Amino acid sequence: MYAVNEKIYFYSLKNLDVLEDNFDNLLLEAVDEALSTLGDSCKHAIYFHLEKTFKIERQHIPSKLEEFVNAIEQIFGIGAKIIEIQIMKFLRRKIGEFKYFPKGEDLTLVQYVAAVKKLERCPKVKLKTKTS
Repeated sequence: MYAVNEKIYFYSLKNLDVLEDNFDNLLLEAVDEALSTLGDSCKHAIYFHLEKTFKIERQHIPSKLEEFVNAIEQIFGIGAKIIEIQIMKFLRRKIGEFKYFPKGEDLTLVQYVAAVKKLERCPKVKLKTKTS
């Protein structure tokens, strides 16, 4: 991790992105992909239900992540954990290498996203920057 002009960059073996500019979009893409595993019709129905019943629009999921998780739990019950895990898997594919050790036995999407934002990373390679 390094800072250039006060912007925080995160990196892995796969990519180099500006976290503050792209993370919300990466998270939304991961949510889309996870919900798409249920089928496009189901995905659209879930987004509709989230908006009408829980007042959570798709584009506001990153800023209302805890409310989103609670809504998914109300909709799917215990099955919501499977969706959370799918979102984490798709997000990990997008951001690359990331080491996260949850406190306690339960891994939650909210904790995982918070950890990603804190950049608890273990890079295995050094990056070449423009100045090196």
